[in-house]
Amino acid sequence: MAAHNLRESLRDVSAFSQLLSETDAGRLNGDAGVFLARIREGAAKAQSLLADVVDYWATGSGAGPPARTDMEAVLGQALLSLDERIAERSAIVMHDPLPPVMGDFEVLTKVLRHLIGNAIEYCSTPSPRVHISSKRVDRELVFSVTDNGPGIDPAFRDRLFGPFKRLHGNEHPGNGLGLAFCRRAIEWHGGRMWMESTPGGGSTFYFTLPPAD
Repeated sequence: MAAHNLRESLRDVSAFSQLLSETDAGRLNGDAGVFLARIREGAAKAQSLLADVVDYWATGSGAGPPARTDMEAVLGQALLSLDERIAERSAIVMHDPLPPVMGDFEVLTKVLRHLIGNAIEYCSTPSPRVHISSKRVDRELVFSVTDNGPGIDPAFRDRLFGPFKRLHGNEHPGNGLGLAFCRRAIEWHGGRMWMESTPGGGSTFYFTLPPAD
């Protein structure tokens, strides 16, 4: 409720600063226009942060009990939401056939969207490549998201999944809650999440989920 009220207030700040820019454009000097633009930018960042905080703390709270979920459809929905970013970076996203799991469609879509989006965002090569696969290990399914990015120093592996922990400062967009949300979401499903990486050799994020059969 507090986050909802704050977001409403931020929308007012953004909307009225935009109206001021439009209605008084002829009377505003150059600096005033810049200041109003900064106000709108700050409001947008705060709204994004609040949305991520709500996602993190409310993980699974609005979901029903785990049900049979088609991971091919989950991946398709995640890729659809990333379509513009994939085109901008000329990214190549490939995947093996993915089996159904017991889970929540919306939550798992957000997990894959974060993982694939991060793989594209933090890749410094002209054409990021991402591969999603899975395998059965005993009574669980192990999914992997592998990229051709710069890799991550093993010393930072645990730090990656902490709330508001960022390795790149403000060089890239985001609030430092994406991977924290992913781990929390997978643990809500009864699974685990971890990462393996070699500096200069790309990274692979793994997570487990219960099979549907």
